[in-house]
Amino acid sequence: MTAETPIDEALLRANPLPRHSQGDDKNARGTVLVAGGCREVPGAILLAGLAALRAGAGRLQMGIGSSLGPSLGLAMPESRVVGLPETEEGMIHPSAAPSLARFAARADAMVLGPGMPASPEASQLTEALLDALPAGSEGPALVLDAATLGDLRQQREALRRHAGRIVITPHDGEMARLLDTERQAVLADPLSAAREAASLLHLVVVMKGGCTHVVTPDGAAWSCDRGDVGLATSGSGDVLAGLVGALLARGATPLQAALWGVYAHAEAGRKLARLQGPIGFLARELPPEFPAILASLAAPQP
Repeated sequence: MTAETPIDEALLRANPLPRHSQGDDKNARGTVLVAGGCREVPGAILLAGLAALRAGAGRLQMGIGSSLGPSLGLAMPESRVVGLPETEEGMIHPSAAPSLARFAARADAMVLGPGMPASPEASQLTEALLDALPAGSEGPALVLDAATLGDLRQQREALRRHAGRIVITPHDGEMARLLDTERQAVLADPLSAAREAASLLHLVVVMKGGCTHVVTPDGAAWSCDRGDVGLATSGSGDVLAGLVGALLARGATPLQAALWGVYAHAEAGRKLARLQGPIGFLARELPPEFPAILASLAAPQP
């Protein structure tokens, strides 16, 4: 198996993001749909949505349980918010999958999972949505996060319909549940766990951690250890999911979106650590750093 390639500025400049010209309207930069949340964690999709807009997506839409929709709309006036049938916990009900799929079919990328509690209903919603979404280029690229990941081993047939268009963003606990193994086994060798998941599910894996690994189904791997300890904070993963979703919506491939997203997320943490100290900055403070970081990487070199 080949060694990992470091994710650095030279790598990203050799794999540039799609460029957007003066005069392009918001549709040219793509539409992101973020769906998830529950009554206990309604702000997770707000963080993901904020990250998506700060990473350059042209339009943002959000799907959440109906009781939470008005509050989310007021908190995020830049977004269209759709309230959907919900469970007792305020999570999107699995029966909403067809409606959510029709909504998602008009988006370029969809981020599913931030703020959703791990539950049978979350797995049912994920599987039903994968079945209902248009396949291939007719449907949105996908970022699957949090509670959507637990039962993906049992959803491989549904995943195949969207081959080449999915990024997953697990931390060690989520990866352990996905692979039906112990968390300590993932912590002992996160790269091997990421390779196993990428090969099994035929998608791009972003294995989050102190050193984050990006792996493709053929086992090729990249790593980023630039992240500061302060990134290990509530909501940081939601921000990363929204950032990757925005880059997909802008036209990046899943691998490009993962590489650029991981680096920009880590670099935002480094900037905040320098300004505020290594721990104590908030996940909501990461997205405002993205425009300058992405612009600097896209700028021509002298």
